[in-house]
Amino acid sequence: MAFTKYDIVLNLFWKFAERCGSQGISFVVTVFLARILMPEDYGLVALVQIFLTILSVFVDNGMGVALIQKKDADELDFSSVFILNTFIGVILYVALWLCAPYIERFYSVTELTVLIRVMGITLIIAAWRSVQQAYISRKMKFKCYFYATLVSSALSAVVGIGMAIEGVGVWALVAQQLINNIAGVIVVDKIISWRPSMNFSFRRVAGLFSYGWKLLLSAVLDTGYNQLWQLLIGKFYSPSDLAYFNQGQKFPSLIVTNINASIDSILLPVMSNVQEDHNRVKEMTRHAMETSIFIMAPIMMIMAFSAENIVMLVLTDKWLPCVPFFVVYCIIYMFYPLHTANLNAIKALGRSDLFLGMEVIKKIVGIAVLLYTMQYGLLVMAYGLLVMSGISQLVNSWPNHKLLKYGYFQQMRDILPAIILAVMAGGIVWLIGRVELPLAMVIFFQVVAGGVAYISMAWLFKLKSLRYVYEVFLKMKNKNEGIE
Repeated sequence: MAFTKYDIVLNLFWKFAERCGSQGISFVVTVFLARILMPEDYGLVALVQIFLTILSVFVDNGMGVALIQKKDADELDFSSVFILNTFIGVILYVALWLCAPYIERFYSVTELTVLIRVMGITLIIAAWRSVQQAYISRKMKFKCYFYATLVSSALSAVVGIGMAIEGVGVWALVAQQLINNIAGVIVVDKIISWRPSMNFSFRRVAGLFSYGWKLLLSAVLDTGYNQLWQLLIGKFYSPSDLAYFNQGQKFPSLIVTNINASIDSILLPVMSNVQEDHNRVKEMTRHAMETSIFIMAPIMMIMAFSAENIVMLVLTDKWLPCVPFFVVYCIIYMFYPLHTANLNAIKALGRSDLFLGMEVIKKIVGIAVLLYTMQYGLLVMAYGLLVMSGISQLVNSWPNHKLLKYGYFQQMRDILPAIILAVMAGGIVWLIGRVELPLAMVIFFQVVAGGVAYISMAWLFKLKSLRYVYEVFLKMKNKNEGIE
């Protein structure tokens, strides 16, 4: 199936709208629950989430991406992957159920066993969701996902906030997550035309796994490495410390997920569709990188330079210890589009071998950084993540120097103007933050002044990304016209 520029732009719009709706509701829920619940409650859920995140990688096992990448995937492929993933999900849930008491004993935290057994249900749900997502991505039907996410997010928000007000503590967070997952799968099932059959083919699964196993191992390395930080924080520090660390990540992540996940979902199926034409893949990579950095950089810098005010206003002063982590993650996430565009290009070209090799290199270096920094405290560990972000940029861009003739220094030359202007706008935001005014008013002026300053400087220095974003806006506005 050939996708036009209009298809790409329209589906990017729906994916972005879906992420904005989901994360917008999530933001409201976070504000309400963070004011009602204690950091310790968040720390308990974060501990459980560590294990669920690691095991969820095996449920998807790289087969979702393989379904998207395979040019002639059919009903038998989708049904075979669904059956395999469901079987793996059930096995993993049973294993987690049995291991729950030992995990509770390891962390010496009461209530952990029952939390693990209840939240672990999401492993089985993930089997269906991963195939649904692959189908939607392959068919470019992100409008369906928009409605499903909106319904499930709103429903789970009402339940979570209601239970928190009733004083059930950590179970408000558990219920909110479970309902969000279950409702999302049910609504998508009612909207899309795909249903799994009971047909299963070992040959098809083996063919998909020949591509997907390298992505699986890469995902295991990446997820295991990321969760290792959380595991060690949970073991050697308090649940509150883990909550501060996670909360510092959550706010910038709410914004980044909207933009980065939208581009990520669209890029892979589109690039895979033209994988033989390296020049087109290169141009898509460059456009995605420039445009998303142009949007991401000012948002992250405005948030970083107004972090303390945001936390004080939204979460209250009991969450102020999360501010340093908030700032560090803003810097890390600002460069996420660099990783996303490079890695999608490599996956679309079918080079999962390179993808795996890169993950091994990054994780060996990352573990060394972790072991060195953990002895100096949480903030130094966060700085270690910042160092690893820079190293990962170099590693992720290296293959495309040869594959696409688009290496790291070319990429930095393309995105550096937007980053410099974003930092300058951040400086203006910081100055406004020194003014003695009501907190809400200060933040309002910081956001408006930072945004106006950035756009004005981009127009003054004629950044081509500004023109490109404006052209995309015009295409969306005039969507009934031919764009080819």
